[in-house]
Amino acid sequence: MKAIVLAAGYATRLYPLTKNQPKPLLKIAGKSILDHIVEKMERVEAIDEIIIVTNDKFTDYFVQWKKLASYTKQVTIVNDGTTTNDNRLGAIGDIQYVIDTQQVADDLMVLAGDNLFDFELSDFVSYFFEKETDCITAYKEENEEQLKRAGVVDLSDTGQVLSFEEKPSHPKSNYCVPAFYLYKKESLPLFKEYLKEDNNPDAPGHFIPYLITHRNVHAYLFEGKRYDIGTVDSYNMVNQLFSI
Repeated sequence: MKAIVLAAGYATRLYPLTKNQPKPLLKIAGKSILDHIVEKMERVEAIDEIIIVTNDKFTDYFVQWKKLASYTKQVTIVNDGTTTNDNRLGAIGDIQYVIDTQQVADDLMVLAGDNLFDFELSDFVSYFFEKETDCITAYKEENEEQLKRAGVVDLSDTGQVLSFEEKPSHPKSNYCVPAFYLYKKESLPLFKEYLKEDNNPDAPGHFIPYLITHRNVHAYLFEGKRYDIGTVDSYNMVNQLFSI
């Protein structure tokens, strides 16, 4: 299994913190967001390579991070060649770029590089092997306003994804979907088909409605906290929580 950390955004909403610093390398309680994520990837036996996909502006920052890191798994830094928020490939475009340039032909984990979370990725992978389908994650969100700002899934009794809506005005359920995904190697060609059909290349959740029309997909329901760092206020709040 390969793992991709999506880190090619420009995080303009976090300026000035990210004007000259990639968001995944911001420190939370003295440790970068990326280190928090990779430490959990290290505990997944199936993963044999962690691929950090970034842009031309921030590649050197991640190269320096890698030099100072001491992880047991192979870490690869991929530069997608983009230089600004205006010419970025988008998350799904970056996934396809990695598949093409790194010749990925294994099962694939994809994570956003700006999430902190309590659950273990090894438990998510165990669920993936048990279901033998592509898998997403979901958690119960009681705040309806948060649901309206997120991806929301409707699930069967067995956890199969029946529908997925991005930022619905009337959510069908209270199952919210963050950016943690596991794809079977047989499903990887669908990314190229999705992009060829001129679908939205940006947020990774846009791919899920397309995927469920071609494959069975299950949702791993996790408990515990998960934090999406998108603004200066949310960064300060999470930093304070982790520093207690």
